[in-house]
Amino acid sequence: MNTQSTLHASVPVKSLLNNDNALYRKRSKINKVMLTLSSITLVFGLFWLFWIILTLLLKGGASLSFTLFTEITPGPGDSGGLANAILGSVLMSAVGTIIGTPIGIMAGTYLAEYGSRGWLAPATRFLNDVLLSAPSIIIGLFIYSLYVSNVGHYSGWAGALALSILVIPVVVRTTDNMLMLVPNSLREAAAALGCPKWRIVTMICYRAARSGIITGVLLAVARIMGETAPLLFTALSNQFMSWNMNAPMANLPVVIYQYAASPFKDWNELAWAGATLITLLVLGLNILARSLFRK
Repeated sequence: MNTQSTLHASVPVKSLLNNDNALYRKRSKINKVMLTLSSITLVFGLFWLFWIILTLLLKGGASLSFTLFTEITPGPGDSGGLANAILGSVLMSAVGTIIGTPIGIMAGTYLAEYGSRGWLAPATRFLNDVLLSAPSIIIGLFIYSLYVSNVGHYSGWAGALALSILVIPVVVRTTDNMLMLVPNSLREAAAALGCPKWRIVTMICYRAARSGIITGVLLAVARIMGETAPLLFTALSNQFMSWNMNAPMANLPVVIYQYAASPFKDWNELAWAGATLITLLVLGLNILARSLFRK
């Protein structure tokens, strides 16, 4: 150990970092190649992202007006907006988030704080990862067979239940990861002062991981705002302004799906406007989540 330290100390740093050193030249070339490839992939990804956003703004930006938020979806050839679809999406997303967030936070808390021993925590993490990557249409079919087929009709409650299942794994993963990042020294210091476990979690761990947990919730909301498949099997849609969650309810993803495939130009324009609105909302939520995470 001392011999190696003496050899390293005897070699000047400048002699290692010059073009006469073969190892330095090799690593420098590899670094330049990888940096070039990384830059190309970055530009490639950003190109498609900006192209999508630009296309949405060009085709749907003109339809983003006050009428879009105040009038309901029209019939063929009539003028109108997406007020009922926006209301339905907000209601179902809010209810789904309210249902899924506490379950996700409690499950993530168990995994990080109480699941250090035994097989339950690893099995739960595995199943949560499976649920996180499961196609959303499977969730819609599950809620359809479990709820819609038994009550005999589509409803906003069914749509909210489907969305809540999509919220849970995102919040579980984020809560688990954020609580695992809290230093154990904080827990040990509180325990040494006689603080019970539940108070350590609620008063110390949650406060330390608050930004990360909120980030997970915002990312979950951003995900469910654009989900179409589960709502086709649960909430379906309607053409009216409705606050009744126990009946079919209009929502932006399904309206966009229906109007984009229609032969009517005015419906196509509303579909572009709805797609632009959802994209801007999801983009804003992601930016907000990243900002909170940085803090």
